[in-house]
Amino acid sequence: MNGEQLHALLQRGESSSVEFKRSAHSDLESIRKTVCAFANALNESDTSAVVFVGVNDDGSCAQAPIDDETVRRLGEVRSDGSILPTPTMDIERHTIGGCELIAIVVYPHAAPPVRFKGRAYVRVGARTEVASIEDERRLVERRRTSVLPFDHQPVHGATLADVDIERFKSEYLPAAFDKATLAANGRSIEGQLIALRFATEVATPTIGGVLAFGKDPERWIPGAFVQYVRFDGKDLADPIVDEKHLSGALPALLAALEDIVKLSITTKVEIGGRRELREPDYPHAALRQFVHNAVMHRTYESSNAPIRISWFNDRIEIQNPGGLFGQVNQSNFGTVTDYRNPLVAEAMRTLGFVQRFGVGIATAQKALRENGNPPAEFQFSPTSVLVTIGSR
Repeated sequence: MNGEQLHALLQRGESSSVEFKRSAHSDLESIRKTVCAFANALNESDTSAVVFVGVNDDGSCAQAPIDDETVRRLGEVRSDGSILPTPTMDIERHTIGGCELIAIVVYPHAAPPVRFKGRAYVRVGARTEVASIEDERRLVERRRTSVLPFDHQPVHGATLADVDIERFKSEYLPAAFDKATLAANGRSIEGQLIALRFATEVATPTIGGVLAFGKDPERWIPGAFVQYVRFDGKDLADPIVDEKHLSGALPALLAALEDIVKLSITTKVEIGGRRELREPDYPHAALRQFVHNAVMHRTYESSNAPIRISWFNDRIEIQNPGGLFGQVNQSNFGTVTDYRNPLVAEAMRTLGFVQRFGVGIATAQKALRENGNPPAEFQFSPTSVLVTIGSR
């Protein structure tokens, strides 16, 4: 939005699409709830909504400090995973009428309901409130099926009998919602699956639902597995020491990957004086990030190839099907994030396999550096991404 448009919104005051907040520090929790409500766009508007930070409730300038740290804190509203699915928003610094402020421009989400800490919020006039069951029903009906990501689309032929309902109830629901919300929730399990996008409105499991909780994901999505091969040498022609086919719903698949990575790391132990010095050839934290990124960002739509982990004596290669996606390109890779599979990303975040969105590559590179490994190298093609991690 330009300055003239924002000035006009400021003059009109708070409304169903405009909110004033004095500070990014004292009002951060409230800002997150409002962003969530604007992303849900219960009034069915296709236009953006704005949170003005640095403005008092009466529209006067709060004279709050607006600096780079303020912008960074507000950027975490989108990236820290507390609002799921991730909202689409812009953060803009402006000076309007002599008042320095930040405008958070929030766009309606294509697949509501959007939740903050497990609760959906909506705008009722100029107020932000917890969505009622009826509000959530309306939001579910508003999903724009024609533009939904692949992992939101139905698995034709599958039924809820193909979903591990007990795992969904025992592992996912307690992680996604606080006890009070679960206690007050009167929905059936079918209704909960629908509300969380793991099933469509007619109770057909979605791609994301089958990947997260399917009893046999490979039956419906042939490439939904990881091929692990350990070589005794430095190229593909050398003898194979170990080979595994890892599959299953996301919790089981990711746990199996954790185990195989830990078992494959070789740790050199040296005793110096009274201290035991342990030197792994690869840091577990880095490999964990790369493997999780592969599962989250691979394409499940245009390829039946698996994720391939090739473990050589001098390096590890992780290749996942699907090139860079959306706004990510080779020049901004590692600093800009987009989601080919937003429902898979949301499930991984809720289940605890992702702590924070958008920092995985930087975290992995730091862990490699601290362990004495060279930086990971990336090769991009239109159909795949290959990461090579050298041994220390």
